[in-house]
Amino acid sequence: MRHRVAGKQLNVQSNHRRAMLRNLAAGLFEHGRIETTMAKAKAVQPFVERLITIALKGNLAARRRLVSRLTDRKVFAWVADPNVPDDRKTSSYFELPSASDVKFNRYGELKKSPRLVQHLLTRVAPMFRDRKGGYTRIVKLGTHRFGDGTDLVMLELVGKEEGPQIGGGGTSRRRTIAKGRTAYAAKVLAARGKAEAPSAG
Repeated sequence: MRHRVAGKQLNVQSNHRRAMLRNLAAGLFEHGRIETTMAKAKAVQPFVERLITIALKGNLAARRRLVSRLTDRKVFAWVADPNVPDDRKTSSYFELPSASDVKFNRYGELKKSPRLVQHLLTRVAPMFRDRKGGYTRIVKLGTHRFGDGTDLVMLELVGKEEGPQIGGGGTSRRRTIAKGRTAYAAKVLAARGKAEAPSAG
């Protein structure tokens, strides 16, 4: 029985699941959005929300709690990586560090780069200072993975969304009908008010 056992198992062992959630959260904080399956997105979403809530406190205890829950790795190494094409070196969520902030040694190993926990505390958390929750959202992409046909979704931080699903589109048929009914009801009430006004006087 699974009494009082929260969360999805995702058909992997606990240490594998913990590492997978940490990696998904780190990728989300680094890039602002990640593409994954619906099951993994629903599993990592509450984990990410709790991390951002902890980071909003911004004190030493919060930093220590983040370090215990995340792998404090170096991020944004792909900014200075020559193997990554220039058109992929963009981010609509964060201002990317300059290439001088990311350094490799003579063997091609990463020597200097921003740290994940510091990035979460100084750049991600301040975006949500005025929010009480709901820092992420899941957008269905309508595509399927080639191997097993599972649904793919986009998990992203809210606040800097873009695309046709963010307003700006045409009004729905249901909304048009509702507005027409409201306008007709207002017109009927106005006509009824004019008809009753002489009899009242």
